[in-house]
Parts: sequence; structure tokens; C-alpha cells
Amino acid sequence: MPAPVCLCVLCGLPASGKSSLAQVASAQIRKQGWGTFIISYDQLITEDAFDFCSSVEDESSQTKRQTRWKQHRQAVLSCLEGFLKDPEDLRPCETERSVGERFNLEIQKQQILPPPERTSSQAPWVTVLLDDNFYYQSMRYEVYQLARKYSVGFCQVFLHCPVDVCLSRNQDRGQPVSDEVIVEMSKRMEPPNAVKNQWEQSSLTLNSTSNLTDINIQNLLQLMTLALENPLSPVQDDSEQRDADRERCASSVVHQADQACRRLVSQAMVTARESKVPPEVLRALAKDLSEQKSVFLEDLRRHVLRQLPGWERETVDVERVVDRALNVFQQQTDSVLQRHSINAGARSDSQKYSA
Repeated sequence: MPAPVCLCVLCGLPASGKSSLAQVASAQIRKQGWGTFIISYDQLITEDAFDFCSSVEDESSQTKRQTRWKQHRQAVLSCLEGFLKDPEDLRPCETERSVGERFNLEIQKQQILPPPERTSSQAPWVTVLLDDNFYYQSMRYEVYQLARKYSVGFCQVFLHCPVDVCLSRNQDRGQPVSDEVIVEMSKRMEPPNAVKNQWEQSSLTLNSTSNLTDINIQNLLQLMTLALENPLSPVQDDSEQRDADRERCASSVVHQADQACRRLVSQAMVTARESKVPPEVLRALAKDLSEQKSVFLEDLRRHVLRQLPGWERETVDVERVVDRALNVFQQQTDSVLQRHSINAGARSDSQKYSA
């Protein structure tokens, strides 16, 4: 029999249209006689827990913010897991207090199961629409693992929308996100990649620059139907999955490190120009920094792959691994500047913090 539940992840930048899509899709789903449940992270997690951008504050304060944010996200997953244990037993979620209370309120507000007169003798299908940015693959993978654990359907929808369009729409929202958050998230966004990740095969990309069409909605319904008819199964021999997980984690670390290293290299070149070094020195410095970055990223990938067998892949703190790696790269960059007789300490405070 088809799985009774499908987890559908809606991901994309803020103001890309995820919440609007969730409402439209939910209405169409109910017309099919299915149940539907929208889990909006914005509704469940308090605003102060979303501050992930770099800011001028000490390291311990940033760590506390990141920890609080991740705890809230884990609480949402715990509530979702309780729901998956029995979708028809809609008892309140018992987890992190603020998230749990909001989750319980959403269960009470939303009529998840269709009216009895709209259902047949068998339990109705239920689609759970998870509305969040999900900008890292690792965030979506956590939902995939729950789907696999409870043998339910899983699919993803990525709303592709240019940054400038998101910024414009954001200004019209009741509680706009800061432009800095949207721009920074666009740099970190990791869209579904079915070629690299086998688990992302059931994915759909919609261009949300303009209004979504009826064809877009129909494609989404087809994706959900396929996921419901093909529930995931717990992996018995997970050797292949372990290798895929290791590569996924290593790629995520290297991708984020590469973005940050580019900024550090750019700042190093700014420092060199401000020091008024000759053009030939600038060219040599640029070459040295580029070669250093390539070697560093390759060493970082090997290090992550080597260390992963001793780590629990699901609990790897990618951002912390990247932060530690960047401290090393910063020291290497300073050494290269000094080798070219450029004062690394000449960087302004704003340059240091922007890394």
C-alpha cells in the first residue's frame, strides 16, 4: 500500500515565494481529498534565533546564537518525528518549550485530516509541507533521514528566484528580513543536486521570479504523488550511503570554506594595494594566494574524509569545522603577506570581521 505520509521540503531564499506556494499547494491537495499540514519554521522559531550572519561581536556570543538557532531547528524535527509516529494521533508535541507550544498551536489551527465525508475506508494520504530556507543540503538531509526512518515519502521543491527580486519583495513584507541576511544566504545556498546526491532524486525546481502557473502546481502534485507511492525504506546495507554521506559532508565543508577563503584572499589583495606595493609584487602575491587556496582546500577535503569515520555524520557541525579551518588559512595568508614584506596587521577591523 502507498505510504500515508509525504514530507515535502520547500526551500529557497527569503521572499522567493515558499509560503505562498505552501498555501496554494495545500488548497489543491485538499481538493484531492488528502490531508495536509504546513510546518512553517518562521511560525515555530522565534525571530532572535535566526540571526546567523557575521556581526561585530565576540566569538562566544556568536557561538551561543548558533547553538540556540540549531537547538530550535532540532526541536522542530523532534515535533515532526512525533507526528510521523502516528499522523492520526494528533497529540501535543513535548519538546523545547517555545517551539513545542507553537507546533501544538499549529496542529490545533490547521485541519490536517480531511472531513470524514471526503475520505474512503482507508486512511487518507497526508502531505507535510516544510516551509523554510533549507539553504544547506545537510538541513534537508535531516528531513530525508526522518522520512527513511519512518518509511514515508520524501520530495523537495526549490524555488529559484534572483536575489534582486527577493530583495524587492522583502521590502513589501510585514516583517522584512534584513538585506544582509538575504545576500549572505544567497552565497550559502546549496540547491538540490540529484547528480551529486542520490537522495535528492525526487526534486523539482520552480522559477518563482513571476507568479507560479497551474502547470507548476500540477508538476508539484505529480511529484508528491510519486513520493507517496514510493515510500523510502530503511537502508539495510548502508555502505554505499555512508560513502555518499562522507562525500556530501566533505563537499559542504569545502564549498563553504572556498567561499570564505575567496573573501580572505580578496581582503589580502586589498591590504597589499593599500600598502602601495609594486604591480609585479601584486601579481606574484595573487598567484601565491591562489595556489595556497587550492592546496588548502584539497588538504581540507582529505582531512574531513579521513576524520568522518570517527564522527557521527548526522551530528557534524559543519560551520564549526569551517571556522577552525579558516583560522588556519588566515594564518597562512598572513604568512604569505609577510613573505612579500606586506604588513598583515594593516587590515582594518571591518575586514577582519567580514571574513
